[in-house]
Amino acid sequence: MKKTFTSKLQKLDSQVWYMAVRVPDEIGDAFAKKDIKRLVVTFNDSIKNHVAFMPVTEPGHYIMINKEIRKKLKLEEGDEVKVHLEPDTSKYGFPVPPEMEELLLQDPLAERVFESLTDGKKRSLLYMVGKPKGSATRLKKAVAITEYLKLTKGKLDYKELNEFVKNFSI
Repeated sequence: MKKTFTSKLQKLDSQVWYMAVRVPDEIGDAFAKKDIKRLVVTFNDSIKNHVAFMPVTEPGHYIMINKEIRKKLKLEEGDEVKVHLEPDTSKYGFPVPPEMEELLLQDPLAERVFESLTDGKKRSLLYMVGKPKGSATRLKKAVAITEYLKLTKGKLDYKELNEFVKNFSI
């Protein structure tokens, strides 16, 4: 099921989510009826992102657009945004950086601990690994994160994890 629509970028009345596009009810309801929560969205035919419908106080379905994407697309509040949606069929609802994928294949303990995490925690760690542009930096981050997970048996403290990653050396 693939859907395309145009919507305006708007500020949300939310403490957590800031800028989003409203998904037309018929499209949001169609995905909801099929229990599809994770999506691959393409904004303005150029930037692809893995997202979820966001729960907000206003009625309807919304997709957040983060600052990084808004900056790349030069979007301001009120601008029209072309949105293409399709179900996210990936294993984690987020792309797995090749460095992390290989590490999890080679280290069964790291894979076991990683798989014990909630889906949201898995996605946040995959995002952390995938953020750097260089493969060597992504690999170092992946190794540091998997070592941290093994040490803590999967108990995540993001502040502690960030410090661990920063001080980690291979």
